[in-house]
Amino acid sequence: MELTAIYRCVAALDVHQSKLTVCILYENESGEIITELKEFGGFKRDRRAMADWVESFQPELVVMESTGIYWKSPYAALEKQGLTIWVVNARHVKQVPGRKTDFADAQWLAILARNGLLRGGFVPPAVFRELRLIARQMQKLTGILSGEKNRLHKILSDGGIRLGVVVSDIHGKSAKAMIKGLLAGESPEQVLKYASNRLKASEEELLDALAGDLSPAHQFVLTELMAHIDELEARIETFRQALLQGLAPYQAILRSLQTIPGLDEAGAALLLVEIGDDMSAFGTPERLASWAGVCPGNNESAGKKKTGKTRKGNPYVRRILCEASNAASRTQCRLQDMFKGLLIRRGRKRAIFALAHKILKIVFLLIERGDYYRDATVDYEKLSVQRNAPRWIKTLKKYGYIAA
Repeated sequence: MELTAIYRCVAALDVHQSKLTVCILYENESGEIITELKEFGGFKRDRRAMADWVESFQPELVVMESTGIYWKSPYAALEKQGLTIWVVNARHVKQVPGRKTDFADAQWLAILARNGLLRGGFVPPAVFRELRLIARQMQKLTGILSGEKNRLHKILSDGGIRLGVVVSDIHGKSAKAMIKGLLAGESPEQVLKYASNRLKASEEELLDALAGDLSPAHQFVLTELMAHIDELEARIETFRQALLQGLAPYQAILRSLQTIPGLDEAGAALLLVEIGDDMSAFGTPERLASWAGVCPGNNESAGKKKTGKTRKGNPYVRRILCEASNAASRTQCRLQDMFKGLLIRRGRKRAIFALAHKILKIVFLLIERGDYYRDATVDYEKLSVQRNAPRWIKTLKKYGYIAA
């Protein structure tokens, strides 16, 4: 089958850590197909020379495979030249036979691109690509923090401290103060002064939970863990502030996304830097869900539909959406009703994943329309009164508007 060319001139890059292989494929005035191949190094001056050389041919399209993180710097160099660049999924071309050299890889990419057989992936604008660095490092630190908190709980249990049995959160203000008191040499009776009045546990229960047998090794490890946790929390807050500052021009979108049950300010910010603010890049909510990897595959044969596996997609978006789904499943809203219905039929894991799919489709529509989320099952006025009435009454009593 003869292929019909769509583009007159295309460029293709085979990207490695230490070198760039570039192929220019174009049709001259006599209708002859000309192939130009050239290799460049991987340093900044080499990338700049590569971008100038590619730009001299005025290609209609430049394509490259998404090879780890190495495609980003050549992409940025070409982007400065004002060229149209596609980053394509390596899975779309990896099954092609005969690709034994880097020159063949680049040339084959150019042939596929010139004949319209490739599809560009989503690459967010430069501002979001830069903020992704902050957001993803912040998520990495959050994962480390979670691991350290779990380790702290295990060391406390190993030393006979059962504070987690009587306190809902051992990393809350009261619990942390009591642990630090024990590590400072105070007795269980002395550290009770740090307990908040809002704790449901009685003094007797707290004394039993705090009565452990911490060895010097326990005390050393716990002290270091507590210091590391405090440091991680401070660093995460620094990253969060930097991320929110970078997203200052997009406050309207952030406020809109926070109206979705399960999404707080940090979750909305992390999601926004991954998917961007231009939903036309995806076209439909279904395509966005497919790119993120939160929709089931299509497996149909002879009129019978089977449950297909989900694609890998964007792991950062999936993680954020699953966390939001878990939170929404515990919040009084329509999404909770949907979760309960799926929980019976499909199990918790699939119900959470289906909820993540639903939340992402809502996100698409809110960003596209510039709107906010309205839940049909929630009386927001009544909910506001329930949450704020005690504080309002206390303030009215304080200033004498109602009798104490």
